[in-house]
Order: sequence, then structure tokens, then C-alpha cells
Amino acid sequence: MPTDIRPLAIFLMGPTASGKTALACQLSELFGLDLVSVDSALVYRGMDIGTAKPDSSTLARYPHALVDIRDPAQPYSAAEFRIDAMNVMQRISARGRVPLLVGGTGLYFRALQQGLSDLPEADPAVRVRLTSEAARLGWPVLHARLAQIDPLAASRIGCNDAQRLQRALEVIELTGQPLSSQQHRGHRRFPWRVLKLALLPTDRAILHQRIARRFDAMLAAGFLDEVRGLRARGDLHADLPAIRAVGYRQAWEHLDGLTDPDEFRNRGIFATRQLAKRQITWLRGDFATRMFDPQRADLPGVVADAVRQFLGNGRATTRR
Repeated sequence: MPTDIRPLAIFLMGPTASGKTALACQLSELFGLDLVSVDSALVYRGMDIGTAKPDSSTLARYPHALVDIRDPAQPYSAAEFRIDAMNVMQRISARGRVPLLVGGTGLYFRALQQGLSDLPEADPAVRVRLTSEAARLGWPVLHARLAQIDPLAASRIGCNDAQRLQRALEVIELTGQPLSSQQHRGHRRFPWRVLKLALLPTDRAILHQRIARRFDAMLAAGFLDEVRGLRARGDLHADLPAIRAVGYRQAWEHLDGLTDPDEFRNRGIFATRQLAKRQITWLRGDFATRMFDPQRADLPGVVADAVRQFLGNGRATTRR
């Protein structure tokens, strides 16, 4: 039988507020794994409280690659993440260590492992027109349009996910083909053997409670002051991907005077719950992932057993 000599890597995925970071740090310490963040908001500097970024003491003890690598004024794409993550993983593997990629951004995990298709560059004129239509009709109307043209893409994109809706409609207009039919062309074998783990709550109500408690903790920690500081820079605006991040969009609108404090809190919590719902839906579609309920009392032990078995089997295969 042919021997698979690819280096090892571990993915730890899950919805927001499911406890991924704490578990990743435990696994890193237990097995000597190198942590790599897979989070579209943690890449931005100065966005700490609202992203639930690990604090400075945690990052000092458990360094995470791909945290604080971009200014909020600079958009960061899945394609850029794939390049950066591959480079980091190659360096880790070259040192004889194993990367543990932890986060909840499914698009980044998918882009990393499956690659990206050769889609057209952004067209400013098309984007301006789509944005104008959305302002007039609302993004749910454009989502309904996408559902008629490309039901598969629409099923994966939220009805208010402006960035992804705009890109899907733009690609369809520029190519004349559904986005879903173009996304997996040219797929090549991933250079690492991967153990995919996910924290998937069986009781959604408990996750909702955790989300609400964490949002309130963010507010108490000065989240609105953080956003005020970002606004005071003068070079950031509501259409930037960084500012469209969950929580930041709602805080920006609140500071614009569009919502009162209670409505802002409710909208922020609701948006986070919707994010978690999308993350869970994506995870349930990946049958190669081992799922664990984050509420189980023996969680660290059973996940550690899975990692131990993977590392032992993988290293034995490599030595043959």
C-alpha cells in the first residue's frame, strides 16, 4: 500500500462562543502544537474587545499566528488568508511541529483546504450598482434574486450578508455562470493530513446564553469605547469588511444614533446568534469532521485522546 508521508495538521472549528480558544490552548500545551488563528476579525489590529481576541497574557503564553496582521482600513480576503496560512503551516512543519488551526471562519477553512477557483477580479461599476440596488431594495431582495439564479450559493449565504451576496451576484454577472459551479474547479490534494475537530453544541439555548453573557462582558470591558476610537481615526467607514464584522456593525450604527442602547445590545446579540447558526450549518455539512459537545464534562480528555491517536498514527506512518 502507498504510504502517505504528508505532514500532520489539526483543525479545531466551532461556532462563536463555543470555547475553541481555551481548548486550543490546552491542546497546544499538552502536545506542543503551534496555534494558527482562522478568524476573519482577529486579523485586524485594534479590534480586540469586540472580536473576543485572546488577551495579551494568553497570546504571550500561547502565540497565535495570523492575529493582528492587518490594519482595519485594509480589507483581507480568503485568498490572502490561504497564502498566509500555507506559509505559516510550512514553516511549522519544517520545524518538525504540528500546526493547530483554530477558529470559526468557515470560508477560510474551506479556502485553505479546497483552494479557490479562478474567479474574476472585482468590478467597481458592478459593485456600485449592486450596492445602490441594495440600498433601495434591501439585501434580502437581492438574496431572493440569487436564489433564483444559483440556489446552492444562496443556501450558503445569509440574506443580509452584504459582502458575500454582492460578490456572488457580481461573479454571476461577469461570467454568466453560477458561482457555485465555479468555486471548486482546479481542486488539488491538500499538502497536509488533517484531523478535523469541531465543538458543536447539542443544546442551542446554552450557546445563546453564552453569547449574551459574552456580549455583555464586552460592553462592560469598554467595547463602545473601542469603536469610538476606531471612528475617531477618520479613515474607517461602515462599508469596510472590518467594520462589517458582527458586533462592530451594530456598534457603529448605534454611535451613528440609529439605535438606543437596548436596541443596540439586542441587535448585537441577535447578529452573533445568527453567525453561530451559519457556522453550525456549515459544520454539519462536513462529514469528515469529528464533533464534540462543548458542554460535556470530559471534553478536554476525549478531544486529547483523538489528537493523541492521530499524532501517534500519523508519525508512525511517516517513519515507515
